[in-house]
Order: sequence, then structure tokens, then C-alpha cells
Amino acid sequence: MKLHELSPAKGSTKVAKRVGRGHGSGHGKTAGKGHKGQWARSGGGVKPGFEGGQMKIAMRIPKRGFNNKVFATEYAIVNIRDLEKRFEAGAVIDCGAIIECGLIKKPLDGIKILGTGELTKAFTVKAAKFSETAKTKIENAGGKAEVV
Repeated sequence: MKLHELSPAKGSTKVAKRVGRGHGSGHGKTAGKGHKGQWARSGGGVKPGFEGGQMKIAMRIPKRGFNNKVFATEYAIVNIRDLEKRFEAGAVIDCGAIIECGLIKKPLDGIKILGTGELTKAFTVKAAKFSETAKTKIENAGGKAEVV
């Protein structure tokens, strides 16, 4: 296959509608815009959400309730496979060590250790939270998972 032999899939492209090119084309005279009115004018039309002067729906519906997003606890996530790669056996891994090795930039509201990956080295890991699998994998490898 050569570059000049390439073509788009059948039915994936359409010929553009050429409007305003005479009445023989079927799209002449008013160019498919009808007679007069807001939509026939250049620059005509309305902005999204405008309902002809009626109060728009975004303003009609009530905005009630509480959203906890601003106050929710957000954890910096670290997987045990990353700890395996970056730390030596017997290391004490805490927030400072994780930031220093470049796994996370900010601790946010604390660090949560997740159990993705395998662990062969024994670590003492100090974090705000651990998933169940992470805790068991750390302890099975001979390490300690300490909640700070």
C-alpha cells in the first residue's frame, strides 16, 4: 500500500453542502435560511440557554442541598509496587521519604497506601491509611504498617 492509494472508509466522508450558489443547486436564494427573521441575519441567533426572554431553565430550577467536595478528605495515593522499586529493605517509609523520592508532590490530607503490586522487601510504612491488601502484603513480607 502506498500513500497515494489511501482513501477514507466508504461512507465516512460527505460532500459539503454548497449554499447560496443559485437556484439550480437547490440551496440558492436564501441559502437554506428561510425568509427574514433572527436566524436569517448575519450574526443572528441566540446564545446557549436563551429561551426568548422566558426565564431560562438554569435560573428556574432550585439550587439546594449540600456538597461535601470542599470539605472531603483527599489522600495522596501510593502503591506498594512503587515502594518496592524506590526503597531498600528495612527502610522506614514516612511522608517525608515518599515526597523526597518523588512519588508524590504534596501529602494533601495524608497518604494512603494501596496494595497494587508485589512486595518482597520488609519495610516500616507510616501513613494515614492503608487498604486491607496493602496491610496484609506489607506484614506478609515481614514489615510493619503503622497508621499515623
